[in-house]
Amino acid sequence: MRTFLSLILFLTIALPSIAAEGMIRLPSQHSVNATAEHLVNLLESKGMTVFTRIDHAAGAQKVGIDLRPTTLVIFGNPKIGSPLMKCRQTAAIDLPQKALISQDEQGRV
Repeated sequence: MRTFLSLILFLTIALPSIAAEGMIRLPSQHSVNATAEHLVNLLESKGMTVFTRIDHAAGAQKVGIDLRPTTLVIFGNPKIGSPLMKCRQTAAIDLPQKALISQDEQGRV
């Protein structure tokens, strides 16, 4: 019973702060680039397709804007996504999946 109450407490207090703005935030001990590399390697090893990797900081730099390291990895698997869209076509708005890797004001990734 105590474990169940702990789980409920976690879900009602901690989870909203972890999933702020609809995202789940996980810390990394590595740089943005190294974290993106680890993620891409893991996704590909699990049979996922990495469609693209967008370096937003590099794009910002091209127009004279200084942006902390920010990389978006877009990935998916048609074997999983296609059946979801077949059941509910509007699921396509959330596919393919995305992972945002960024460095905050304190240098945390």
